[in-house]
Amino acid sequence: MTDNELKILSANTIRILAAEGVQKANSGHPGMPMGMADVAAILWTEFLIHNPDEPKWIGRDRFVLSAGHGSMLIYSLLHLSGYDCTIEDLKSFRQWGSRTAGHPEYGHLPGVETTTGPLGQGFGNGVGMAIASKMLSARFDENLFDNYIYAICGDGDLMEGVSSEAASIAGHLKLGNIIYFYDDNGITIEGHTDLTFSEDVGKRFESYGWHVLKADAYNHDEIRKAIVAAQNEKWKPTLIITKSVIGYGSPNKFNTHDVHGSPLGKEELIATKKNLNWPEDKEFYIPKEVANLFALRKNELKKIYSDWKNNFEQWRNSNREKSELFDKYINQYLPANLEEELLAAVPVESNATRSLSSKVIQKIAQLVPYFIGGSADLAPSTNTIMNGFESIAPNKFSGRNFHFGIREHGMGAILNGITLYGGFKPFGATFFVFSDYMRPTIRLAAIMQIPVIYVFTHDSIFVGEDGPTHQPVEQLAALRSIPNSTVFRPADGIETAMAWAFALRHKTGPVSLILSRQKIETFERDGEFIPSDVLKGAYIVSKENGSKPDLIIAASGSEVPVAADAKKLLSGLSIRVVSIPSREVFNQQPDEYKEKLFPPNVPVVVIEAATMTGWGDIFRQRMLAIGMESFGASGPYKTLAEKFGFTDTQIADKIKKWL
Repeated sequence: MTDNELKILSANTIRILAAEGVQKANSGHPGMPMGMADVAAILWTEFLIHNPDEPKWIGRDRFVLSAGHGSMLIYSLLHLSGYDCTIEDLKSFRQWGSRTAGHPEYGHLPGVETTTGPLGQGFGNGVGMAIASKMLSARFDENLFDNYIYAICGDGDLMEGVSSEAASIAGHLKLGNIIYFYDDNGITIEGHTDLTFSEDVGKRFESYGWHVLKADAYNHDEIRKAIVAAQNEKWKPTLIITKSVIGYGSPNKFNTHDVHGSPLGKEELIATKKNLNWPEDKEFYIPKEVANLFALRKNELKKIYSDWKNNFEQWRNSNREKSELFDKYINQYLPANLEEELLAAVPVESNATRSLSSKVIQKIAQLVPYFIGGSADLAPSTNTIMNGFESIAPNKFSGRNFHFGIREHGMGAILNGITLYGGFKPFGATFFVFSDYMRPTIRLAAIMQIPVIYVFTHDSIFVGEDGPTHQPVEQLAALRSIPNSTVFRPADGIETAMAWAFALRHKTGPVSLILSRQKIETFERDGEFIPSDVLKGAYIVSKENGSKPDLIIAASGSEVPVAADAKKLLSGLSIRVVSIPSREVFNQQPDEYKEKLFPPNVPVVVIEAATMTGWGDIFRQRMLAIGMESFGASGPYKTLAEKFGFTDTQIADKIKKWL
């Protein structure tokens, strides 16, 4: 058997495995894996550097299946390559408890680098991974840590706006370590792409600053030449437009939208096997020649990995200081006295929490070397610049400050990619109202349980003069509704410092810090308070007189001092004031602690300058919700507080009337 015949046999193996997995599940997308099987076979058996026995090896290339609906492609590749992905995993595709989910899920199978499926997200994640690789190389050794990021994306990926944002920044940063294959098959769910998509993709990407190549998806020499040319282009990301046929090999359904998201059907699967000279009576069959080819490649990769390890150890021995620093990056080192250091960085003063957060960020930058981040063109307003550190720029990746441009959605996808790559703790910042542009990426971070940090400033109607378009009202409820997403809305410097400490230590999901534009007045706490109480999500600011409160006033953020002032106006009542900087963290506390703060049958007043969705899920007793029932308005923030009923006098009057 010639080498070309063997590679064709390998591609057909991938093709049939994918079609059989979808058919057995009676659900899935066989067309894309069948169309791109040859590209995948060449990439995985000749170019991709990885180690199935050490899937988290930092020196590996990354492969992202951005067109995640074609998940049987990557599952077949993982099985053939020797990862912990069995034939039984392929046979249980899309079933309950299976590791081979309908779309690739990070953490389910080794070798799956990110959760994909929402189109365009994998494209953006790959850009983040490429940036992280460049940053690690710039800090340590480019020969050890400069990896290629490969991806397969389709028409849907390139139609979604997030890929445009990510492609723009990739071109600007000259990310020559990106090599993406565009599965140009001309088909989407509704039919041929000429229904909606007639742009010249190549010219678009050239205008972004990309290196654009073309290859026939079934001409192996063209695929190889394109990959080599892409690897040789060091200053531009590469898009290889591979003209393909969806459902390639299927005699009756190829090049139709019928094969995009539905099984071939038993008869067509048999016809496909006949068409490809495949044994009709065998299921999930892998020819010995193909198994041997992938086994041979695995042995080659073991040698590459072993050489890398030797070079890495030599580097360690010659660079002791950098080696110790590298360990801090990889192990996400944090000083034991982190909380104390951050608390010492913020003065007790009346100030906006965005300004207080800035002081904490400066201290974190000194303490945590792998802490990086930036803003969507709003750093002067979000106060997120790390003073004394350079910016990340084209050909300059040793900096700490990132300028994402006005690309919130792309920023979110890139943050996920940087986090998934490993070694860095990134944050991204913008105005809170624009978290709506990031919500898909925040949701995916929560699904993947990765610890991305978001800094959202200008947190309420008290943004003021910019008006309702810039005044977040429903965004708190929206973020809080995402499972495994933690939201902190601090009220002063102490809470801000502790919120940052929580975000840095948290490892299993995203954390959003919601910060004010306007100054927040200081407030007094009872003598029993200790700063670590903030890390319980809620704590008593001021105690009631006597053994039991008549009423509890709870609030978050800028409404906490208002609650404390309203208490002073309600003489004759025994009132407790509670700050709730994080509902999610508070909900995780033992029932004993919750009932200690909020005894049953004691009425609760909750104040928050936002819609009040979800508060009734926390307090089952009698509750008065003082919040927003409309959008805001344009005007000075103190005027808005009065017009929308958030002054201490108005709060006290509402409570009296309610009681």
